[in-house]
Amino acid sequence: MRFTDKGARLSPPGHEGGCVEEPSGGAETASVSGPRTSLISSVIDLPVRPRSVVARPDPEELRTLTERMPNCLTTKYGNVNVQTRVVARSKASTFIVTDDPSLHRGQPTMTKEQGERMASIQDEYIHTHDMVVVDGYIGNDPVLRTPARLIIETGNANIAAMQQILYYPLDRAGESGFEPLVTVIYTPGLEARGFPNDRLIAVDLERGITRVFNSDYFGESKKGGLRMWNKLVYDRGGLAMHAGCKIIPVGGQNRVALIIGLSGTGKTTTTFSKQNDSRPVQDDFLAIMPDGSIHATENGCFAKTFGLAEETEPAIYRAVLKPTSYLENVSQKNGMLDFFDTSYTQNGRAVFKMSDIEGAGDARAIKKADILLILNRNEDIIPAVARLSGTQAAAYFMLGETKGTSAGGAEEAGRFLRIPGTNPFFPLDHSLQGNRILEILKTNPMEVYLMNTGRIGGGENDPRSLKVKIRHSSAIIQGIAEGTIRWERDPDFGYEVAFRVAGIEGDDERLLRPRELYAQQGRLDEYRTIVERLRAERREYMKSFPGLARDIAESVS
Repeated sequence: MRFTDKGARLSPPGHEGGCVEEPSGGAETASVSGPRTSLISSVIDLPVRPRSVVARPDPEELRTLTERMPNCLTTKYGNVNVQTRVVARSKASTFIVTDDPSLHRGQPTMTKEQGERMASIQDEYIHTHDMVVVDGYIGNDPVLRTPARLIIETGNANIAAMQQILYYPLDRAGESGFEPLVTVIYTPGLEARGFPNDRLIAVDLERGITRVFNSDYFGESKKGGLRMWNKLVYDRGGLAMHAGCKIIPVGGQNRVALIIGLSGTGKTTTTFSKQNDSRPVQDDFLAIMPDGSIHATENGCFAKTFGLAEETEPAIYRAVLKPTSYLENVSQKNGMLDFFDTSYTQNGRAVFKMSDIEGAGDARAIKKADILLILNRNEDIIPAVARLSGTQAAAYFMLGETKGTSAGGAEEAGRFLRIPGTNPFFPLDHSLQGNRILEILKTNPMEVYLMNTGRIGGGENDPRSLKVKIRHSSAIIQGIAEGTIRWERDPDFGYEVAFRVAGIEGDDERLLRPRELYAQQGRLDEYRTIVERLRAERREYMKSFPGLARDIAESVS
């Protein structure tokens, strides 16, 4: 396999080209000398020596470097917006480095010899290029706080700046003795010919290093560190969850809800929506440990911007427009942002600080979780909410059913998917996830619910279908937290569906009981066909995980 240096950065299609305002001052770009380079030997021990290094830059330096990128724009709000060549995660190009593929069942792998060869080629490339190093922590609780590092080409400083926002910062005591447990080494300018799309994300879990080739999409940095962190958490007896977290006040007490869902299915929206003056705690990833304790991962948020409106998502909207936020692939013209224009991509993103969200909470104040919501963006017979019990909860966690979105790339967008735990970043055999969540639920009981954030009765172009809107989901979450929903058993799947939810009335009540919608429309035969198909598919799917606990697999039959 041959690797090439693509050389000069490309000017982004459809953008004005360059920044609106020419920056001044700040960090040097092409070559950084003096104290910056000497910092390598005095403070930072890198696995590879670049031509030059901007080591641990402050936010102002990273902003200056970002503004010098030819594909960077400044918006009317004073923040920056970078248009990338790669607009989503490169799932097909992601490989676990191992000589024992059985440990990573269902995941693409490459041998350690291949991994070493790729590492050598990337190291040689870095020797002649300028790099930025950003250090910080995944998590803010000393019990599980994980030192993390990003090494990336200076010409892609926006990724360093975005990652710096998400890392919890170093304190002075930790600066000199800092040793990363997870490291992402990132060369957007280096092609990996012979791999899918000439890109490669090589995940070496034993060494705690992920190497990214030929992608300038920020998600590979964010998920690169978190993917390795998944294994660290599992090895300590816990489970990393692709989940948001919020605190909902009810009757003078706080109820803690965890929200798991595939990217783009409404996890962030659900986390930041308000019920009883609720407070978001975490947007994307957290850990739940054997004692039920909850641990945060990120000091910020990486939010999708498609369809973003102040009326429906005010907290996210206001945070995205702050001058300190970083935007990626958001449509822009003359400084104005258009969150509904998808001519370049639907996967526009923004990174902002959690402190930019009014009333955000801290996971260190949480003892345990009370509620687990499993999001499923569906289009047929999954109700707006269903209550799960016992092994059924672990089974639907394992099924991870949803409709894929642009966040997962072209190979996932619009397709029906099953991704255990809705966590495509768990790097081990997925049956371990199902068994671990059942263990945790047995020792730390939670109420578990399945929530459809899509449609019922058909796709977007089917006039017979009904949309589950943000206000419907919000009413359901409030009803769950307050314990006011009336439930009845569903005869087809055995879970409980809502008979009544305050705030969902009239024809919208059919969102709660899809069978009634299909019956009213004379489509019961279609409904029964879907039921039988789902049952058969789920049984077959569970058989693909021989290590999964038998009672979990049998609970969907």
